[in-house]
Amino acid sequence: MPRTGLVRLPQILAPVGPLSVSKSTFWAKVRSGEFPQPVRLGPGTTTWRAEEIWALVDEREKKPAKKR
Repeated sequence: MPRTGLVRLPQILAPVGPLSVSKSTFWAKVRSGEFPQPVRLGPGTTTWRAEEIWALVDEREKKPAKKR
């Protein structure tokens, strides 16, 4: 995933991207405000700022993992 610019969801989620969450979990966290809000480019094109996604990844790596 690039460090700057706009990225689409497949570039964000594993196995290609840096976030290991499901698509439904990702969208739930976007709705709750825990993950960055999307930038809509058109009716069928949703993107996110790569810088915001990398900041999220860095923040998540600093937090200890939750036990189930």
